[in-house]
Amino acid sequence: MSYATLMVYVNVDHASRALVSVSADLADRFSAKLIGLSSLAVVPPVVAEGVVVVDHASELELAQMRKSLAETGEKFRAAAGVVRDTEWRSALEIPTDALIRESRCADLIVIQKSGPPIDFYRAADPGTAIMGTGRPFLVVPGGLKTLAAEHILIGWKDTREARRAVWDALPFLRQAKRVIVIEICEGDQKEAAHHQVNDVVLYLARHKVRAEGRVETRLMGPGAAQIMGFAEDEGADLLVTGAYGHSRLNEWIFGGMTQDLLISTTICCLMSH
Repeated sequence: MSYATLMVYVNVDHASRALVSVSADLADRFSAKLIGLSSLAVVPPVVAEGVVVVDHASELELAQMRKSLAETGEKFRAAAGVVRDTEWRSALEIPTDALIRESRCADLIVIQKSGPPIDFYRAADPGTAIMGTGRPFLVVPGGLKTLAAEHILIGWKDTREARRAVWDALPFLRQAKRVIVIEICEGDQKEAAHHQVNDVVLYLARHKVRAEGRVETRLMGPGAAQIMGFAEDEGADLLVTGAYGHSRLNEWIFGGMTQDLLISTTICCLMSH
């Protein structure tokens, strides 16, 4: 198993050369095709007291949006550099919807970490996209220019999402120099946690990944802060974890750790739902 196609979502307002550079390096490492994607949507009419305040976009506005997307495509190509197999795609629709739709052609999607608020007509929402695509996402902190992925931390939880994340991360795990599987649990669950972590370590060994297991007792405060602190102490540069949430009236409500990691992670996170 490897990644044959990577897709990177490029924000039209903040086209990150560093993000594309990370994606291009990974595409080169895995001998993969790299697809760049960006999207803009027309803001729908606003009605106040029965009067339309903002009407549909004019042809001039649509032309400007297409021009902005084309310019973003040129920035993508320039930043991708020597990657041989690249493609640019753009759309005039809700960015998150475009990303979910186009994800059918990618094995891994790279996106920049973004905190609230998000302009849903000009930027893709990483959380909603992760939940809707059925593909793993690599969430990259702003400013990061390279990802060695030499020391990987797997945040384990005995769930479908975590199992999916471990499988999706195998191309990275096989190339890593060190892999740690960690479960953070309540004090009375340590025996079960050790058994689960050991199973994951043995599973990875059968896939030619040498890993070590750790179990830590949950501390007071956010779980994301504890696991990020552990990652920093161990020098990890990639965190692999499941993404947890549920839909309520078409809005994704995320678990605390998933939400915190999407907003505050200081290292790359590979997330699967």
